Amino acid sequence: MVTSNSESTLSTINDSQYCFQGTVMAFDFGKRYIGIAIGESELKLAHPLTTITSEVIKIQFEAIAKLITAWEPKLLVVGLPLHDDGAEHEMTRLSRLFARRLEGRFRIKVVMVDERFTTRSARLTLNELGIRRSQQDRFIDQVAAQHILQSFFDHVPTTP
Repeated sequence: MVTSNSESTLSTINDSQYCFQGTVMAFDFGKRYIGIAIGESELKLAHPLTTITSEVIKIQFEAIAKLITAWEPKLLVVGLPLHDDGAEHEMTRLSRLFARRLEGRFRIKVVMVDERFTTRSARLTLNELGIRRSQQDRFIDQVAAQHILQSFFDHVPTTP
C-alpha cells in the first residue's frame, strides 16, 4: 500500500499516475529512533543512511534538516506502521503526524508506505550479513527504512 500525505489527508495513489525522478529519502519513525535510508529513482535501489537517536522533536528535525540539505531529496517516504491484520494503532497516528510535520517544514512531498514486517525483514538481512544480534540494534532502524524505501521503489513507477 502506498499512500500520499497531501493536504493532511492520506490517500491511495494510483501507481500508473505517479512518476518522478530524483533522490528519495525514507524514514522508519519511532519515538526514540528514526531510521533513515536514501535512494535514487533511476536505480530504484535503497541504501541505509543513518539513525537519529533522540526523543526530542526539535533535535530530530534539526538532524533531518541537515540530511535534507546535504542530499536534496525530491520526495520523502515514511513508513506507515500497522498491525499484522492491517489495523491501526498509536504509532500509526504518530507516524502520520510525523509525515505531516515533514511536509509542512520542508515543503517536500511525503508518501507513506505500509511498513508491516520491515523490522522483521531488516533483522533477517542483518542476520544474513553475519552481524551479531548484540550489534544489530544500532542498524535495525536504518535497515528497516531501507526496506520501506525499497518497497516503494518496487511498487511505484519512478520514471515517465
